[in-house]
Amino acid sequence: KKDAGKSPALGIGDPKMRGLALSPRTGFGRVPAWRFILVAAVAAAVALAAFSAPSPAQEKKPQTPSQPPAQVGVDVVITEPLRQTVPVIGRFVARQTGVVAARVSGPVGEIRVEVGDRVKAGDVIAVLVNDMLKWQHELQKAEVQQYAAAVKTRKATAKLRRQELRRIEKLIKSAAFSKARLDDKRQEVAVADSQAAEAQGKLNSARANLKMTGINLYNAAVRAPYSGVISKRHIEVGAYVNLGDPLVTLVDDAHLEIEADVPANRTPALLAGTRLKAYINGTQEIAARVRAVVPEENPQTRTRTVRFVPELPLGISGLANNQSVTLQLPAGNDGTVVTVHKDAILSRKGKTLVFLVQGSKAVMRPVRLGEAVGIRFIVNSGLAPGDKVVVRGNERLLPGQAIRIREPSKPAKAGG
Repeated sequence: KKDAGKSPALGIGDPKMRGLALSPRTGFGRVPAWRFILVAAVAAAVALAAFSAPSPAQEKKPQTPSQPPAQVGVDVVITEPLRQTVPVIGRFVARQTGVVAARVSGPVGEIRVEVGDRVKAGDVIAVLVNDMLKWQHELQKAEVQQYAAAVKTRKATAKLRRQELRRIEKLIKSAAFSKARLDDKRQEVAVADSQAAEAQGKLNSARANLKMTGINLYNAAVRAPYSGVISKRHIEVGAYVNLGDPLVTLVDDAHLEIEADVPANRTPALLAGTRLKAYINGTQEIAARVRAVVPEENPQTRTRTVRFVPELPLGISGLANNQSVTLQLPAGNDGTVVTVHKDAILSRKGKTLVFLVQGSKAVMRPVRLGEAVGIRFIVNSGLAPGDKVVVRGNERLLPGQAIRIREPSKPAKAGG
């Protein structure tokens, strides 16, 4: 009776239990339950193995065999004489060039030259209308004649007064002598001499004006001050020019110099009279001699102007003002320098380095270099003559890496 309200226990072989196993909710009818238990056990084992396995960072790297010595080529740091030259671009400049200006004012009546014409010193380039100048010159001639006559008159008057004075002085012991008349006559002589001197001054002024008008008349014909070539015309016929206005530009291409803006640190080697090589159009060699170093430095470019006198051989013609020329300037005073082969130089992280051979290893060494000398660089610090540096295979070297010298290279000099 106590168990009357309870459900009876169901066994595996009970028909109701079999109905539960075949229920669509559980799905046990498709897959047996023991398989789910087996899958869960396998998954738990895999997870445990994963957590217990060591991480890649904890694993030890496999031991690799040591690297063999790197095969390299070396070169010796040497001391050699320095006779290096550096190219500097200069230009031909005419010693005489500029505008030919009008020396008098007036309208232009005639122009006798064209651009490109070659003229000689004294040749007439242009002529101004000179009618006014001619008549001014004639007027001054007349004034000169007038003042010359006045001078003669004043001198004659002065001579007359002195004659009268001498007559009166002879009557001093005579009863007809008058002291007052003698004094008056002496004063008249002084006045006559003064008037003669005044007339002479006016005559000299008139003669000077006559010369000035003659000069103006002469300058109405504008002449070439030196031989050269007309490079530009600034006026035309009919234009009015004032005193100093430009008429033409004249270039003396027969007397040329070379001018170059040389870096200030190069000028100490350019003493007056120093001869060096220069090249016209990059191929034709000539000699040039230092004439002067202008003692003024450009604050922006840090260069100084140097003038050279070219020694042109016979047959060279057609040179032009401002034509370029390449000068081979000495890099400095002759001496000896320490140099290293350019292939030994490496640049890493903004530093200039070389690999120095020490025993059987390559040691990295920072260096400070100067200018290039052929295929080598001047060493300012970091290396000494006789040091061996790596020039082949240094790109892949590591500091302190073992090396094996492939074959010793002969030191290359600057001239090579």
